[in-house]
Amino acid sequence: MSAAKFTNSLINETSPYLLQHAHNPVNWKAWNSQTLKKAREEDKLLLISVGYSACHWCHVMEHESFEDENVAEIMNEHFINIKVDREERPDIDQVYMNAVQVMTGAGGWPMNIVALPDGRPVWGGTYFRKEQWKDALKKLSGLYQTKPGDMKEYASRLEEGLQQLQLIDTPEDETPFTTDFLHEILEKWKKGLDRKNGGSQGAPKFMLPVNQGFLLRYAVQKRDKELLEHSLRSLNKISYGGVFDHIGGGFSRYSVDERWHVPHFEKMLYDNAQLVSLYSKAFAFTKDSWYKEVVFKTLDFVNEELSDASGAFYSALDADSEDETGNKTEGAYYVWKKDNLQDLLHEDFSIFEAYYNINSFGKWEENNYVLIRSKSDDTIAEEFNLSLSDLQSKKKHWIKKLKNERENRTKPGLDDKSLTSWNALMLNGYVDAYKAFGAPEFLEKAFKNAAFLQKHQFKKDFRLWHNYKNGKSSINAYLEDYVFCTEAFMNLYEATFEEKWLEIAEKLILVCLEDFQDKKTGLFYFTSSKDKALITRNYELNDNVMPASNSVMAKNLFKISKITGNQKYYDLAAKMLKTLTPQIKTYPQSYANWLDLMLNYTETFYEVAITGKKIISIRKELQQQFFPHTVFAGSTNVSEISLLKNRFKEGKDLIYICSDGKCDLPLNSVEDSVEKIKQF
Repeated sequence: MSAAKFTNSLINETSPYLLQHAHNPVNWKAWNSQTLKKAREEDKLLLISVGYSACHWCHVMEHESFEDENVAEIMNEHFINIKVDREERPDIDQVYMNAVQVMTGAGGWPMNIVALPDGRPVWGGTYFRKEQWKDALKKLSGLYQTKPGDMKEYASRLEEGLQQLQLIDTPEDETPFTTDFLHEILEKWKKGLDRKNGGSQGAPKFMLPVNQGFLLRYAVQKRDKELLEHSLRSLNKISYGGVFDHIGGGFSRYSVDERWHVPHFEKMLYDNAQLVSLYSKAFAFTKDSWYKEVVFKTLDFVNEELSDASGAFYSALDADSEDETGNKTEGAYYVWKKDNLQDLLHEDFSIFEAYYNINSFGKWEENNYVLIRSKSDDTIAEEFNLSLSDLQSKKKHWIKKLKNERENRTKPGLDDKSLTSWNALMLNGYVDAYKAFGAPEFLEKAFKNAAFLQKHQFKKDFRLWHNYKNGKSSINAYLEDYVFCTEAFMNLYEATFEEKWLEIAEKLILVCLEDFQDKKTGLFYFTSSKDKALITRNYELNDNVMPASNSVMAKNLFKISKITGNQKYYDLAAKMLKTLTPQIKTYPQSYANWLDLMLNYTETFYEVAITGKKIISIRKELQQQFFPHTVFAGSTNVSEISLLKNRFKEGKDLIYICSDGKCDLPLNSVEDSVEKIKQF
């Protein structure tokens, strides 16, 4: 191919994923109005390829197809080729993922779509081998030249189908939420649980923190012993497994097997953020020192690998890195060979071998081992006649030695863009860790990130940017950015009682009501009304690896209504939940955050108001408990916040425990307050 035909323009982008493809012989373009105009003017099919920087199979397809000049020649001649970073443009990803799932029944990344010049999809799939890819592209370009009418007719039918997916029926009845409904849903859900390994049955296995968090809350609040055992088993199996990095801390994205052993090695900020919150709350309930270790090691990882000096958090570490032969291999940075471990650990190897299963249980492939635990510290200490403190000391020594050894390896690639939504999730994680453990450095890290968001991602009118890279904020924010920021700032308020955080949260809610809400259903679109429309305007309703932006919005509305007394917010949250109830019945596993909200309506929910000079020490003691059915407000003086109004009494430290706006007589004992709130 001549250099004159080589017009790949991705070198001008900031996305690490797009930059990975900047030297392909494919004439890649970014998604923008100029590219779309070019397709219409030249009457060329669009080829839209969507992925993200840490995606292993995206790298495989790039190497096999997009770096091949023969493949590139077909793509360049017949298509306008667009590369999309799904993390920068989740709106584009959503629209075309819906199309791929309608066309093929499945989805994933890389995602590849062929669309008409106007953007309407006509064909799609995920990973393709090189010959498959070439054959498909030749047939599609030929079909567009010979039978364009057929393709346009199909595109119209598919477009209609995609629009039908976004039609939401608003229930007319005013049936109240009931505990019976939740009980029936949970009995249905329980049938799919993996009673041996935790989580859900089958493989691959995703951690799904929102699901784990709801199940734990339900089990505790409804005193469901069977479900509680399953929840704690899940948390143990996940963190004992190879999906948790026992040396460097942090979690990989998912497990390829059913026992959480071999991970898909990429590490995403959003997973680690949510798992920090989950294990912090689990510690608050159990006081299990292992959960504390998991949180502290994960936050060490975030601090060392995903933190910028500005206070921002980076997005991800790649699954692939160079092995000892210089080839990029999945997991090369993380796996171990037995002889290597023996050389490093000497006389301690036998204990390490038992602790991390350097045996047939822990073996992966090609003599590589992924560290996985199957026994508690107590059991290992007893087997080797060690005290717990001696075992802990040995563990620290092993981890330090292996971490130093790993530093000699080539690190996985870093995706150094910062996304507002994911940063807010991590901010929330730090606040939850601070509440559970009281470590002041966690709150300082939260403050630093909050300052970054305010300085760089907030516009003057409280509208947001989605992306930050190389000192530049870009891309108008999506609903996920607003709702996760709202959640994080409300959490910061509860952890500090500084009213400015609550004020910011309410201002973000007002922007959502103006720019994102569908007034007919009460639900919120994923994209702002200020953005250029795609082929459909979608709601995000299903909770997945992250909770759906609508479910987070509804929970935010409920929670802020309890603090501010705004009944409209409370009623809107209820309306949204009622609208989703028919869908929840069908597949409850995809609506865990909605079900968590439903518990707020069906069970006792407490509003706790603390007044006086000792509000911070009282808050600290109360919030180190597992109280998922509470919201906290506090003030050292007179406050106009609804929950605190007329509560302050000079010279007294008082704790008011309220429910549905009705308060018992104030208490001045933390112990009595804990016992009262524990009455689920």
